[in-house]
Amino acid sequence: MRKRAKKALEEDDPLCCCEYVDRHGGRSHVAACCCDCEDLDDACDRWMKREPQNPDSLSQAAATVTDRLRVPWISGAKQVDLSLIPPLILLPVLLHIAALHYLLGLLVLTALPGMVLWYYYFTHRKKGRTLFFLSLALFSLFYMYYLFLSEVVPRGGVSHFQLGVVTIGVALTLITLMYTKRGPGYVRPRPSETHSTITYYSPPPDIDSAYHNGSRHQVVIANRVSSPEQDTESAATTGSTLQKDGGRKNWCQVCRVVKPPRAGHCRICGACVLRLDHHCVWINSCVGQANHRSFLLMLLLFLSTSLYGISLVLRSVCPTQSALTALLYCPDVYSQYSSALCFTCAWYSSIVTGGLLHLLVLQLINVSYNVTEREARSALRDKTGSSLFWGLIIDTGVYSRGFRGNWAEFLTMGATPEPPALKPADLV
Repeated sequence: MRKRAKKALEEDDPLCCCEYVDRHGGRSHVAACCCDCEDLDDACDRWMKREPQNPDSLSQAAATVTDRLRVPWISGAKQVDLSLIPPLILLPVLLHIAALHYLLGLLVLTALPGMVLWYYYFTHRKKGRTLFFLSLALFSLFYMYYLFLSEVVPRGGVSHFQLGVVTIGVALTLITLMYTKRGPGYVRPRPSETHSTITYYSPPPDIDSAYHNGSRHQVVIANRVSSPEQDTESAATTGSTLQKDGGRKNWCQVCRVVKPPRAGHCRICGACVLRLDHHCVWINSCVGQANHRSFLLMLLLFLSTSLYGISLVLRSVCPTQSALTALLYCPDVYSQYSSALCFTCAWYSSIVTGGLLHLLVLQLINVSYNVTEREARSALRDKTGSSLFWGLIIDTGVYSRGFRGNWAEFLTMGATPEPPALKPADLV
């Protein structure tokens, strides 16, 4: 048996930069990352003795390694998610390989979106959180901007004004992303509905980080909502009746709160979101009432910056042709490796831009009909809405107030701040 030195985490005994609270609730240090790992020792012993592995031994060992992979930070060592690393390695390698020959470029630019889509459906089916897509999006933005500065600008043809426009576009995209990541607007229990609160000092891994602040979080034991008239001797009978009728369908069994109209529970974030639209893997957060407008603004800024940057790159490598013609046909572009790399990155950016343009068009259509993505999928599944243009437009007819009314509601929703309430990370 391994010996675990667990120290109680006191509020007046903060963590140093190299300490952290492990998944077992004990206080540990980054210098002890290779010490006292019973799960890994057991797996190695069984492998050396040629004995069959326990069903959970490898997963437990992987969980221990992932939990101990941390970097020092001011308020305690922060865990490094392994899903952050693959995009940082694969994207530059694949793009440089694609720049060697046009056949390799065709192969890479065809296989790369296919692998990303496969991984998306794989993680979406498991309803698990991953930072892979957020890492890929951010690194793609920074890497494309770096190549623009190091490969395109020295070639000439890019004025200081054009460079400033691209730089401002990248900066504004990052600012709107940070604002969008502040949170989608969570359904929180009112103090009058709270039975008791329990405070923990290690945040759960399956809860969105925007749902709590710092390393401590709260678990709220909430009562079922009842009116003052129900607080009588017949409260139990009335409550059991309400649980059976259709009016209780808005009660979330996981969060133990009553969801307002159009709110939904996200199984990936593990929380209920006001006016839930969808969970976006590219920002690793839900899109809801509080960040829907900033999400659309981020898409507009990114697409505008990307299209402008792509046109500048293509004019640099193919100055005698228009941007659209150069993207489809650029003779002798593979004669120089620098030009081939710029051309390959332009194609990669075009593929990403096309995917996000499709997302933006769907979002604008849904807002025009006052339908969220979640409501549109439910309407298609239950056949309760009208579908036009092969499912591109879904009209449920429930909340629509006309084109101008729908956009007026969208642009003004969430203007009234939420009443102050508790900030739990998990509602029980």
